[in-house]
Amino acid sequence: MTPREQFMAQAAERILITDGAFGTEIQNWRLDEAAYAGELGLGHDQKGNNDILALTAPHVPASIHRAYFEAGADIAETNTFSANRISQADYGAEHLVRAINVESARMARNVADEFAARDGRPRFVAGALGPTNKTLSLSPDVNDPGYREIDFDFLKDVYREQIDALVEGGVDFVLIETVFDTLNAKAGIMAAIEAGEALGRDLPIMLSMTLTDLSGRNLSGHTVEAFWHAVRHARPLTIGLNCSFGAEQLRPHVRTLSDLCDTLIMVYPNAGLPNELGEYDEQPGTTAKLVGEWADAGQVNVLGGCCGSTPAHIAAMAERVRGLPPRQVAVPAVRTRLAGLEPMTMAA
Repeated sequence: MTPREQFMAQAAERILITDGAFGTEIQNWRLDEAAYAGELGLGHDQKGNNDILALTAPHVPASIHRAYFEAGADIAETNTFSANRISQADYGAEHLVRAINVESARMARNVADEFAARDGRPRFVAGALGPTNKTLSLSPDVNDPGYREIDFDFLKDVYREQIDALVEGGVDFVLIETVFDTLNAKAGIMAAIEAGEALGRDLPIMLSMTLTDLSGRNLSGHTVEAFWHAVRHARPLTIGLNCSFGAEQLRPHVRTLSDLCDTLIMVYPNAGLPNELGEYDEQPGTTAKLVGEWADAGQVNVLGGCCGSTPAHIAAMAERVRGLPPRQVAVPAVRTRLAGLEPMTMAA
């Protein structure tokens, strides 16, 4: 079976679990500049460049992948959220983009295969693409609304470079996540489609939007409904929400997507809202209870965590939804009704 077919088969049987936060888990290691920089000698400070650890301290991300699989995750997301030419320019590491992505993907693949070999249950690897710090929809200059720092084709090429390396490293899917600008996501979609065509095979895409306000819009102004209609042509394997807020705040938007979309729904919220120090206090049991309500209502197919979540949060989620049936993917009612309409005819 292809990765898409295998994933769909697993998702038809149970609610799948993706992993949790990477950044906050890396912070727990309290790495110094020397640990981040390793022997690369880039001439720029590397502390905070989590992606480069695939080259300088691979035991750190590998141990995090392993902890999430131990907690019950079915999917590992590569530690490549900022492993693109735009983001790595801040660290003078643009020339290492391919190496970072290949090694990050290989690492996740190796750990996933290790766990699959233990019990025969498939584990999957999603190659993570972050939104970069540029936006195609909005001008960074308030005095020049038409100005853009980059254009669509440039960003598409940036994503294509990253995707090709992730595929070389062994990912099953391309995960375009934390989408704050729908046009940025469409550049990533185009890059993934072109990469699949070059490979001569299906390269499944996962899409995950992030909201900037409680009304349910992203930074480029799209509601969850508008986002779905803008990207559904890509036939995403999953669509959903991540980051943004905690599970409590995402409740109505999860319901909207579940009612609307004819594909799998994947949601991985933050561990609540950050406190005044920017830290996340929501306990694993609380998060599990909240996302479990979505499962009880038949609204989700894949669950996980974003900022502030830990292996303990993932373990609590996995236990909470164990044995519950997954959301049934069906053609939305409005489309069914439209499909049944008689074609319009002109009067004689």
